[in-house]
Amino acid sequence: MTLDALNLHLGLKSDPIENRYSYDWLFRLLAEEDVHHLQFGSFVAMYFLPDDFYIGLRQQAADYGIDISTVFTTHREMGGFFRHDHPAWGEATRTLYRRVIEIGALVGASAIGSNPGAVLRDRTGYKSQGWGQWIAFMQEMMAYAHDCGLEYLTIEPMSCLAEPPTLPQEIRDMAEELLAYHHAHPGTTVPVGYCTDVTHGYADREMNVVWDNMQLFEAALPYTHHIHLKNTDRHFNSTFGFTPAERVRGVIDVREVRRILAANAAKIPMTDLICYLEIGGPKTGRDYSDPQLEQMLRQSLRYLQTEFMAEPASTLTAS
Repeated sequence: MTLDALNLHLGLKSDPIENRYSYDWLFRLLAEEDVHHLQFGSFVAMYFLPDDFYIGLRQQAADYGIDISTVFTTHREMGGFFRHDHPAWGEATRTLYRRVIEIGALVGASAIGSNPGAVLRDRTGYKSQGWGQWIAFMQEMMAYAHDCGLEYLTIEPMSCLAEPPTLPQEIRDMAEELLAYHHAHPGTTVPVGYCTDVTHGYADREMNVVWDNMQLFEAALPYTHHIHLKNTDRHFNSTFGFTPAERVRGVIDVREVRRILAANAAKIPMTDLICYLEIGGPKTGRDYSDPQLEQMLRQSLRYLQTEFMAEPASTLTAS
């Protein structure tokens, strides 16, 4: 769907099938719903599976007309550079991140991404040093991603001060620092952008909303390469999808998200912007909840196709 110079595409992050449905099941569902982009979400075994698994997965997706467009972490596992209790944390992050880059190349993804990590709540004074260590690490990964044939890397701005970047200035500072490094080394590195989540606002300790989710969403748009679409409550406490029941308790207006994208299309560095539905689905591992996933995904995807992807009636030309 086109918003002047910006082409919107709907996709899904694969998180909710973990341990309960196959990728073949998911690819078939997406094809039936006319959704052709998948963001491959991480899981523990992902880092240890052999290359031929990913080569086969890429072909399996293609057989259904699905593009594994990006790979993105799911479990906050890349935060080792914000810890200082043992240097092995950082080395573990380096090992995992390099493997995700390799996996991204194997499945044909344009990019891989994660959030930078979290400073421990009882070690908040380490945030500045952790930030510097993580920036230096990302500069290494920008070069490795280039060597592996990826187009860019992504970062997800988060919802608390322990997980930077969160505030508008942090969002600008982190992006500009990494982009400056890329501009200084354009032939050997890939650029870095944001995977921006529409539910990530900032509420303080007393649950006062200091920056709402749409304010932070707009702050990240000049660096946004793709989007996570989901629903949330007014304190950004829980996240969920767009089934009829979830829309009653949720605060995300996808028409407003679309309006903001249209108003800021010229600022967004992508011509084609993939917006991934990112939900965990129902309770995992219960006979009464696992079968609900199919309906939840179909209802949320159909709602987004109608309310987010479709041109608003007021802008259509009468035939």
